[in-house]
Amino acid sequence: MIKKSLAIAAMATVAAVAAQPASAQSRDQIRIVGSSTVYPFASTVVEHFGRETEFKTPVIESTGSGGGLKLFCAGIGVQHPDITNASRRIKASEVKRCMDNGIKQVTEVKIGSDGIVIANSADASAVSLTTKQIWLALAEKVPQDGKLVMNPNQKWSDIDGSLPDRKIEVLGPPPTSGTRDAFNELAMEAGCEQFETVASLPEGEMEKACLTYRADGAWIEAGENDVLIVQKLTANENAFGVFGYSFLDQNRDKLQAAKVNGFEPTVSNISSDKYPLSRSLWFYVKNAHVGVIPGIKEYVEEFTKEGTWGRYGYLVEKGLIPLPDDERKAWREKARSFEPLNPDDFMG
Repeated sequence: MIKKSLAIAAMATVAAVAAQPASAQSRDQIRIVGSSTVYPFASTVVEHFGRETEFKTPVIESTGSGGGLKLFCAGIGVQHPDITNASRRIKASEVKRCMDNGIKQVTEVKIGSDGIVIANSADASAVSLTTKQIWLALAEKVPQDGKLVMNPNQKWSDIDGSLPDRKIEVLGPPPTSGTRDAFNELAMEAGCEQFETVASLPEGEMEKACLTYRADGAWIEAGENDVLIVQKLTANENAFGVFGYSFLDQNRDKLQAAKVNGFEPTVSNISSDKYPLSRSLWFYVKNAHVGVIPGIKEYVEEFTKEGTWGRYGYLVEKGLIPLPDDERKAWREKARSFEPLNPDDFMG
């Protein structure tokens, strides 16, 4: 009888803990999800944090920006992540999802800049592309004689005689990836809008024409693992890959990047937005978990130290392009005070 009573009491205790929104008793380790592009930066901060503080090393998972925000915005409590990384800004629909699920306060932190590169093996020929040519290579349908037809371009040289006489084969991120979202906007939409046949379509039809990728093997969704894409490019000199600048920077002995609209993806060109495929990197914190899950405040402080994300910080060695000094200072203040983003800013 005593054993049975103890068992019932134990079960009641477990149930009470599980019912709490975010109990330090049931989880004493930060959980982070999100962008595969931000992952190398965040995982480096995680390592420093775990090594240099008394807190447990956070658990970090690469799920893609969209996947991470879906998990993050699912609710409050130990079963939900505390922080999510993103290689694009949170969308209005995601802010609404968070609000609908009781997440009323989220702190937004812009951490730096990155560029999306179109890279191939360093042993292959260097290429210079335009956003117009990128779209003509990857879209399901392209203009011909004033109408949209199934993409006939099988080789790069079919698009322009100055391009390589090689089969079009591009490995890229899936729809859940922030890299894919940014590539859609900065490359695909920018390219297709230059064609009157597409630009004159009604808005919904235009978006579909711009962002529907061909499914004949020229565009290959290669998952969230950018390291795997790098390996495939080194094994196949004909293939190109789409991923973040930081992976190019870490693999310059193996890869080279195409110019886009005449600009190379350099630190200077990306930070000044001269390179057409430049974007910003972010992370988001669930304010309801701060002070409940141990170490969140201290993790944010570690990430926003000058020695971490500043001009000479250890993340620069990983390929992060720092924000300008005044902008970095402003975001540091917002981050460390856990200033919540304003949902109204996203609902225009």
